[in-house]
Amino acid sequence: MAYDYDLFVIGAGSGGVRASRIAASYGARVGICEDYRVGGTCVIRGCVPKKLLVYGSKFAHEFEDAQAYGWSLGEVTLCWATLRDNVQKEVDRLNGVYLRLLEGAGVKLHMGRGRLLDRHTIEVGSETITADKILIASGGRPEAPPISGHQFAITSNEAFHLPDPLPKRITIVGGGYIAVEFAGIFNGLGCEVDLVIRRDRILRGFDEECRTFVHDALARSGIRMRTETQIARIEATDGKAPYRLHEVNGGAFETDLVMYATGRVPNTAGIGLEKASVQLNKAGAVAVDEWSKTTAENIWAVGDVTDRINLTPVAIMEGHCFADTVFGHKPRKPDHRDVPSAVFCQPELASVGLTEEEAARTLGELRVYTATFRPMKYTLTGRQQRTFMKLIVEAATDKVVGVHMVGDDAAELIQGLAVAVKAGATKAQFDATVGIHPTAGEEFVTMRTERPKPQPRKAAAE
Repeated sequence: MAYDYDLFVIGAGSGGVRASRIAASYGARVGICEDYRVGGTCVIRGCVPKKLLVYGSKFAHEFEDAQAYGWSLGEVTLCWATLRDNVQKEVDRLNGVYLRLLEGAGVKLHMGRGRLLDRHTIEVGSETITADKILIASGGRPEAPPISGHQFAITSNEAFHLPDPLPKRITIVGGGYIAVEFAGIFNGLGCEVDLVIRRDRILRGFDEECRTFVHDALARSGIRMRTETQIARIEATDGKAPYRLHEVNGGAFETDLVMYATGRVPNTAGIGLEKASVQLNKAGAVAVDEWSKTTAENIWAVGDVTDRINLTPVAIMEGHCFADTVFGHKPRKPDHRDVPSAVFCQPELASVGLTEEEAARTLGELRVYTATFRPMKYTLTGRQQRTFMKLIVEAATDKVVGVHMVGDDAAELIQGLAVAVKAGATKAQFDATVGIHPTAGEEFVTMRTERPKPQPRKAAAE
């Protein structure tokens, strides 16, 4: 049978675009579909616009600190509409870049939601398309619990398009990276922010010391941390703000905007996976093997829809490996070990390798080194923001197996150190490296004193 394409990709986000371009470079006839805009979550309503908002939210503190350095400033005000619209102009520009990348690679774009009719047939709008091989790269979407009044809440998708002026009071429900990033953004932009967390602290799954450090820093910044709290229902007068949030334990409080950031789920609904015998795993993600292959022999999946490591560079790596393997005849598996990551909260958190808790479970004896200090930038201003750094070393091999940082430019520093961790650098090699003075980064090569080991708890007296 002659197919319309050698490869058809469902989803034009980072992973799908990379896979399609690389496959086309090997001579494959490639088509791709997208139901909204090209670029995916990261470019359109994720990492890129969110980090631009982070930059914008930091200027209030910068203006305050400038006075200690001799700068006299007049009254400063925020025009949210200007920031919002300029961010969207950059999103528009990047969308155009992605469109040109596909066109330049010879990949045919079909606008519309892709749906599998069988293992080789895809429906996009009124079109029916056939392909020898198919790649699912449909990403993820925000999910909020269906509580009473949930229709009054927004998600991160809508947060980029709020009307001007911003609400005075914003409540964010969730303790993950999206929640804490937006809490910092809105707090920096002058809103009163409540962060509602089901557990005792934010950022579950990150290194315990780091998440505690960030949690305490957010509280000091003025964000109200409503820990061990669950929302039972949202009440609105005439369907408008202010909203009254009723807690499971009987408490209640008011706010002008409710944003749910309680997690994202793989975008698998309504794309016909069952008609192509593509199975999901227990988490509802597309089940794949180490080569990103699904349970259908001609169908693969990459990115957030597989719920492995939900990061844009990981999706790009998976898409590139798929194309190299299937169309370039250069078999290559994606390597999910020692993937660096960052949370652009304020202060910033970044890490690579194992958390102390993971290392304690999987390795033998550890040596842990930490440093806490106030950055030089704030010594003149009096700002009490501090930086925390941590090295986790496997005692038997002297290998640095985890590097963590909370503080300004943490992501920039950890990106470089990720190379060292990936290469298997030892603590002795860190120690032998000359630092750049005065910088925050030099602390990573000057930590010499091991943190005292926690003392075992004494058994309770009988």
